[in-house]
Amino acid sequence: MYSTISMTEKSLHYLELEEQYGAHNYHPIPVVLTRGKGVHVWDVDGKQYYDFLSGYSAVNQGHCHPVIVKSFIEQVQKLTLTSRAFHSDLLGEYVKYITGYFGYEKVLPMNTGVEAVETAIKLCRKWAYEVKGIEEGKATIIVCEGNFHGRTTTVISFSSDPQAKKNFGPYMPGFTAIPFNDTEALAKALEDKNVAGFLVEPIQGEAGVLVPDDGYLAKAKQLCEAAHVLFMADEIQTGLARTGKMLACDHENVRPDILILGKALSGGMMPVSAVLADDEIMMTIKPGEHGSTYGGNPLACKVAITSLQVLKEEKMAEHAAAMGELLRNELTALQSKHISLIRGKGLLNAIVIDHPHKDAAWELCLQLKENGLLAKPTHGDKIRFAPPLVITGSQIKDAVTIIGKSLAVLD
Repeated sequence: MYSTISMTEKSLHYLELEEQYGAHNYHPIPVVLTRGKGVHVWDVDGKQYYDFLSGYSAVNQGHCHPVIVKSFIEQVQKLTLTSRAFHSDLLGEYVKYITGYFGYEKVLPMNTGVEAVETAIKLCRKWAYEVKGIEEGKATIIVCEGNFHGRTTTVISFSSDPQAKKNFGPYMPGFTAIPFNDTEALAKALEDKNVAGFLVEPIQGEAGVLVPDDGYLAKAKQLCEAAHVLFMADEIQTGLARTGKMLACDHENVRPDILILGKALSGGMMPVSAVLADDEIMMTIKPGEHGSTYGGNPLACKVAITSLQVLKEEKMAEHAAAMGELLRNELTALQSKHISLIRGKGLLNAIVIDHPHKDAAWELCLQLKENGLLAKPTHGDKIRFAPPLVITGSQIKDAVTIIGKSLAVLD
């Protein structure tokens, strides 16, 4: 199965266990990891790698950040879960902290990213019927083609990726898809009086780190405001300092009506997500209408506060901006005939591989793994480069040396 790369007996043992007993819903790079620290991870044989995926930007603060680990251990020894049937001494502290941090009146805590997206959709619809006055059952949400907001049955209903969607129907109605980075298409779609919200990733990550034109987000927010439509930003991957600002929307001074966060909200320790909005939107949800057993659990609250503190105290947004520019410059300096495009913002970047072989990006990622760097293709010919935000300039240069060396496999 993995004949083209070196695999030890120990690694193969773990891969075979997964193959035999696990569902085949992922196609990972064949490496078995056992430890992580900062920008590095180690496999079961002790080999060290640069992590250039960061758990899809869940470990922005670096693997096993000591401050977050300490906070986690302290809380896990005290109280981990109460359910929302009871109060905890940390939920109030957390909701006060995160709403102040991002400037919203309320937060609804959840666990996974897609749960937060589902929560935002429900909130938007509830607001549409109870505040905007759309006829019940008629509310529509505008989404963008090429989006990735998760894989629940509702969310795949408006996916344009056949792999995510095919044979999982019937699909949920109530969504209108328009091209990404197209304000004219948005303006036209907003003519429908039943539109309640516009759900958008400020940068489309899974689609290959598609960065929209400058001014796109600001214009989109302006159009939504004029149409009395909620601007909903999925910042699960783009947020929390990844793009060189605390939120990707901050690059254009856009304040979403509904802000969706996840991934690095816990520093990669556990699933923690959040939906932030002001009272007019959030208070449409009443007791019993939405919730989660684990949402807002004491452990998540403690870890999320610490993770957010680390981002600010260590100035990770500013660092990501500088290191991202260095990474793109160093990649450009390679002048590789196999890289047709380099794009990104902060430390969310991608290269597009130019090669006649359709699996060239996968083959390059296998070679990168052999040479000590882990990355993964998306949509065939694109490779994301998104290391933890604690990476240094010398580590960036070292990693790009590995990338340059590995590109030779495509010659």
